[in-house]
Amino acid sequence: MTTFPKDFYWGGATAANQCEGAWDEDGKGVSTADHMTNGSHRVPRRFTAEFKPDLYYPSHKAIDHYHHYEEDIALFAEMGFKMYRMSIAWTRIFPNGDDEKPNQAGIDHYRKVFKTCKKHGIEPLVTISHYELPYHLTEKYNGWASRDLVDFYFNYCKVIFTEYKGLVKYWLTFNEINIMTMSFGGVFAGGMRSSDSAFDFTVKETSENRAVRFQALHHQFVASAKAVKLAHEIDQENKVGCMIAGLMSYPYTCDPQDVLLAQQKNEFGNFLCGDVQVRGEYPAFANRFFKENNIVLIWAEDDYQTLQAGKVDFYSFSYYASSCVSHDPKVNEASGNMMMGIPNPYLKASDWGWTLDATGLRVYLNMVYSRYQIPLMVVENGLGAVDKVEEDGSIHDSYRIDYLREHVKTMGEAILDGVELIAYTTWGCIDLVSAGTGEMKKRYGFIYVDNDDEGNGTMKRYKKDSFAWYKKVIASNGTQL
Repeated sequence: MTTFPKDFYWGGATAANQCEGAWDEDGKGVSTADHMTNGSHRVPRRFTAEFKPDLYYPSHKAIDHYHHYEEDIALFAEMGFKMYRMSIAWTRIFPNGDDEKPNQAGIDHYRKVFKTCKKHGIEPLVTISHYELPYHLTEKYNGWASRDLVDFYFNYCKVIFTEYKGLVKYWLTFNEINIMTMSFGGVFAGGMRSSDSAFDFTVKETSENRAVRFQALHHQFVASAKAVKLAHEIDQENKVGCMIAGLMSYPYTCDPQDVLLAQQKNEFGNFLCGDVQVRGEYPAFANRFFKENNIVLIWAEDDYQTLQAGKVDFYSFSYYASSCVSHDPKVNEASGNMMMGIPNPYLKASDWGWTLDATGLRVYLNMVYSRYQIPLMVVENGLGAVDKVEEDGSIHDSYRIDYLREHVKTMGEAILDGVELIAYTTWGCIDLVSAGTGEMKKRYGFIYVDNDDEGNGTMKRYKKDSFAWYKKVIASNGTQL
């Protein structure tokens, strides 16, 4: 007997800038993602204000999903997908972001994509903004640092909510909005100005830049709330969720200082943004952080009412790994103090340093549901690995199956714990460009795409062993793993 509800949404997830390609076709404008070069596990991606002919920008080509969407969605349907999480490229609808009229070719493209999903019985889950701000808004307005972007985002939402009424009913306002609480979030997720620079997760910033970044985050909160209210007004069937990068931190030791630090990391990393979007107000602990960091947010007169009126219908998140934290500087220094935190001595890690921790997903699900008690979706979860294509075209990715199997098991346990989990969309259901490193060889998909880190390849699609495995999981509603 399955623990998953009979109407559970099994599926997969992608993002436009990581899979579509066709970056300058059919009236599409230039996005911030289009200015990101490729990189690797050891060499960070770079943001360049001008395009340089000797550098490769992977979003320009990606896996050409723009021209292959019918083939790709048919493959998703063959696996039995109930839901396909994807994003709309803002620059296909409004090339500059502040245009008076939308780009009809962009509107038409996504209508065809959604109709293709519906033809196969797949429910679209659409991310409105997935790390892909129109670059013009960065140059002219300094991205989300400007309150003007709230209106531009609202206009964008009005068009897509109206155009796709009856085709899309599940929406996410911003991808991993809590990334804006991190030092690199301003350029990556906020579209704030930057000179040519390495995309360094450990970058330091001034207190002034930090204050601007949190003001930009506040503008995203307001924009999200306005979008929720608008979506409900345009179609009462619409359901809108937040999307949080699930950050699971453990104390490195049982030293009370480590326990306290882990609690603070979990609350700040997950609940600052979660509280604003689910409860409509900032958590109490934010006040101390703002005061100690000299952050004074500028509120418009009706911002509080807006946040209260625009609470999300469900909470969605990504989960890949967990990390440990320590108050001991020596421990931090020995670990290299990388983004993935201190290695957990009880767990193994992937080739890219991500700790493999399925139990952490159950802990996270219970932690979030206990706080909010609204429906949850796991909308990103997967293993990035190097896949080998055999001479007969087969790809034996047992390591991916093992990773996903354990996470499906732990979701079932969380449901038994009482968590209202309604959807699971694995990340990179088809191979795509890695957001963090810009690589193709860091593959997540059930479907292999013949394309390398420099954009060379035939773009031919191959089914991996995990394709058949996930098809069986979906058909059995999670009982055959």
